Amino acid sequence: QVQLVESGGGLVQAGGSLRLACAASERTVSSYNMGWFRQAPGKKREFVAVINWSGGYINYNNAVKGRFTISRDNAKNTLYLQMGSLKPEDTAVYYCAAAAVLTLDPQRWTYWGQGTQVTVSS
Repeated sequence: QVQLVESGGGLVQAGGSLRLACAASERTVSSYNMGWFRQAPGKKREFVAVINWSGGYINYNNAVKGRFTISRDNAKNTLYLQMGSLKPEDTAVYYCAAAAVLTLDPQRWTYWGQGTQVTVSS
């Protein structure tokens, strides 16, 4: 019964910034491990950033490390992804996900949002 809804995607020029948000059903953010994943045309879905249920562990894909920041607001039941210094290679549909066990493998995550499109122009 976990429901996730992403927002904040759009078109941005290279070097720009976007902030994605994932509105979750009640208590989801504080009870589950959360993550952001992305899928570009013709590519497999890949891990972007994850944060464990307590917020004490965070991991980033090396491709976005230093540019993206994942955070969670338990009171608002919302997960965020602040994206800066965007590159054309970041163009993809970005998905919010939740799982009982933290893993970097997208295939092992349980709950998914519908995704939000991020397009970075050169």
